[in-house]
Amino acid sequence: MNLPKMSPDLCTEDEITRLVHSFYSAVRQDPELGPVFDREVKDWDRHLPRMVDFWSSLLRGTVRYSGNPMLMHARLPGLSDALFQRWLRLFREVSNQQPNQAMALKAQDVAERIARSLWMGYQQVQSSEPVPTGFTSVARARKT
Repeated sequence: MNLPKMSPDLCTEDEITRLVHSFYSAVRQDPELGPVFDREVKDWDRHLPRMVDFWSSLLRGTVRYSGNPMLMHARLPGLSDALFQRWLRLFREVSNQQPNQAMALKAQDVAERIARSLWMGYQQVQSSEPVPTGFTSVARARKT
């Protein structure tokens, strides 16, 4: 599958804002993800613009986002592979509803990479569960 490359022409800032706000609205309503996010995100009015900046950096190549998502997620208690997979499924559902399907496909590709990376990093820090089989081959390939 040929996915669009990061480009300012891929989507508009309004499209990213719509995607981010729609996604996190769905997250907050989700019976499993909602409590996790509500426990950690104290100020949604501040968090959402940061997430727009994050996705704008990834999809349009802007450089507005600065931060360390790995560090933020690694400290969270009780995350699981099932929660990461649920996050991905919900992201796919919401992004598939967006009018700009080129953006949706690219965002889904990026989201899968983010989830895999965050989960693997989380496992290294927490060491509470084995790395899922599908991710193990990626980790081993990088070590060789």
